[in-house]
Amino acid sequence: MASRRANSWASGSSSNQKNVGNSNVRCNCRKEALIRTVKNGPNLGMKFYGCPLWPDKHCEFFRWVNEHTNIEENHLKLLEKDTVICELEVELKIEMRRQRSCNQKKAKLEEDLKHMKNELSEMRLKY
Repeated sequence: MASRRANSWASGSSSNQKNVGNSNVRCNCRKEALIRTVKNGPNLGMKFYGCPLWPDKHCEFFRWVNEHTNIEENHLKLLEKDTVICELEVELKIEMRRQRSCNQKKAKLEEDLKHMKNELSEMRLKY
């Protein structure tokens, strides 16, 4: 049993806690999973869900406690970034319209200036 315990979680022994507020997490035996804490190895202190019958039953169920939370947090971050991208795209379209409008005004003013210079030249030739 000791070798099974060391190999099963790949991070050494663990301690058990009551699974508070996460009754929807069930192991492969369909039992409510326990929250365990890694006691040694590279994942020291991290929490994970495990079968309550382990090591007596070879269930092999394992899930990090923060795994689902990280997915939700990442999904929210992705939605926030999508929102920012949409807002920036709208701002870009507005700025592009302003730039087109400014370019049109500039072209009209340049055309007006050209006509005024021509009129001025004609006036100078007359006088």
